[in-house]
Amino acid sequence: MLKTNKDRLPIISVQGQVTAPTFRAPRIDTEGFVHYLPGVGGITYNVKIGDPACGWIADHLEPGVSIKHPDENTNRALSIYSCIGNEAIVVSGDAKGARGVVVGKHGGIEDLMVHFDDETLEKLIIDDKILIKGQGQGMALLDHPDVMLRSMSPALLEKMNISVEGETLKVGVAKIAPAKIMGSGIGALPSANGDYDITLFDAAVTEEYGLMDLRMGDIVAIVDADTRFGRTYQQGAVTIGVITHSDCILPGHGPGVTTLMSANNNKIVPVIDPKANLKDFFV
Repeated sequence: MLKTNKDRLPIISVQGQVTAPTFRAPRIDTEGFVHYLPGVGGITYNVKIGDPACGWIADHLEPGVSIKHPDENTNRALSIYSCIGNEAIVVSGDAKGARGVVVGKHGGIEDLMVHFDDETLEKLIIDDKILIKGQGQGMALLDHPDVMLRSMSPALLEKMNISVEGETLKVGVAKIAPAKIMGSGIGALPSANGDYDITLFDAAVTEEYGLMDLRMGDIVAIVDADTRFGRTYQQGAVTIGVITHSDCILPGHGPGVTTLMSANNNKIVPVIDPKANLKDFFV
């Protein structure tokens, strides 16, 4: 078992509310065609963790329930302190008392995505309040100090397929992608918040790595990507993350990846595991 500082991590309450879907502008694809598509925010009833991340008639679609706080500073705390795998509790409305799990962060719009069962989804409405028991930021692997954890809850770490070989961690992932096709979000700070996108516009690379089969909630590896602090290209680095939103038609965009762990100097080795999805861990 991996040794961590879990016993020193506080569990802190942060809270948001179900957001209304937003519409900023029509989307223009790589061929110049204009599209009017549903995207971020709201309650998505038929797209959840375990479902395809590609092929929806949508753009930046967020699975399950999207929440945020209307105050910018408070929402920043909600987004930073919430970690993937944290417990979510509905605290208002007809679904009060229902429990779910945090499954993603979306930079730019700064939404937090939460999974609930179908019965709860039918009871939720816009502006219902959801409390998160935030725990995980600052968690460290005591025997592997070169591996940085970001937005990783203790609950998720304990469920992931991770084995130790000397100073190296072998991590089970559903897919592997090369850093050369990473787009929107490169350079953004900090990596404890938001996501960055796997672009799928190069057909040969997309086919080589099987990326059209990505699913919401997939644990993935980005090879030669260092996201310990920001997000950049670095040979020998590996980022392990989770797919948090759908593919996109906008140039430079695609399925979003929220960082869970990152290291340089080949300290992380990804291995394919078809059950490396949040659905397999939490549902």
